[in-house]
Amino acid sequence: MNKPLKIVLLLLILLNTGPLAAQKFGYIDSEYILNKHPDYKVIQEELKKLSDQWKKEAQSLDQEIKEMNTQLKAEEVLLTEEMYQKRLEEIKAKQKASQEFNSRIFGIDGMYYQKQAELLQPLQSKIYDAIERVSRRNNLAVLFDKAAGPSAIIYTDPRHDYSEFVLDELGIEDNN
Repeated sequence: MNKPLKIVLLLLILLNTGPLAAQKFGYIDSEYILNKHPDYKVIQEELKKLSDQWKKEAQSLDQEIKEMNTQLKAEEVLLTEEMYQKRLEEIKAKQKASQEFNSRIFGIDGMYYQKQAELLQPLQSKIYDAIERVSRRNNLAVLFDKAAGPSAIIYTDPRHDYSEFVLDELGIEDNN
């Protein structure tokens, strides 16, 4: 490779990496911000009430199944084969209903998670808007979320933590 070509190639590399060196990076801890937001505590309480109510219903179904099994064992010697099989089918139907209930409420797309998403969406939007304003105000090219997991960030210098700026933007005071 001739010398002028090497110089041109080196200049191109420097020109491409130059803007990267000037970029500002920062991070936030979205979990910390959420836990400081007063609306989050209200949402958590509402979700806990719903969850407790649904858990009681699930426990009630499980208790009915347990009682049906106990009763079947106690009366087993008195029942004809046909009656015994009918009771077994009733128990299996109740078990299936219990599983369907748990899946409908606490499954991947269950009512609990739908309600959680519904309640959290406005708060998440509000926080995202504050994050965007802080990022623009501080000329940040990239803002990482420390709460996204350890694979996203290996080390963080507290000088680059913008979580408090986001809390300020949301009007939340840190009382620690």
